[in-house]
Amino acid sequence: MKNLLLLLILAFFIITDASAQTPEERLVELGISLPEVSQPAANFVKWRRVDNLIFLAGIGSKMKGRLGKDLSVEEGYDAARLTGITILATLKAACGTLDNIKQFVKVRGMVNSTPDFYEQPAVINGFSDLMVEVFGEKGKHARAAVGHASLPSNIAIEIEVIVEVKR
Repeated sequence: MKNLLLLLILAFFIITDASAQTPEERLVELGISLPEVSQPAANFVKWRRVDNLIFLAGIGSKMKGRLGKDLSVEEGYDAARLTGITILATLKAACGTLDNIKQFVKVRGMVNSTPDFYEQPAVINGFSDLMVEVFGEKGKHARAAVGHASLPSNIAIEIEVIVEVKR
């Protein structure tokens, strides 16, 4: 009986591991296709690898405007989620495959907002929720979600990311 129980537990872990989805399979399931990664418009790089960490430059949303004036929290959430898709494309370009990401380490979410707007965390949740949908526990991260008086070209959101990759 004891051996049968051990065998069942072992079978459960083998089946669970075999059925675990990769991040790229999860993107397909979610109906998300990654865009092409463009070259930077200025004298910087989109990412820098240092040992087993990848530091992404800030990536801005296509959506423009200030939260608390031009955009609602829901629109900001959507902008952060869409920015997350661009970040995934950049990470794939940096890593070769999203399967090489071991875990998300740190995220800095910047929100173009009015002085009396206080929902920056709810806006950046659009990014954080997507990373957990795609990576599970590996997508959870330490995070800052802060307001800024302005962002370049009046973009609504800018996000910086640090991930740990497999060696």
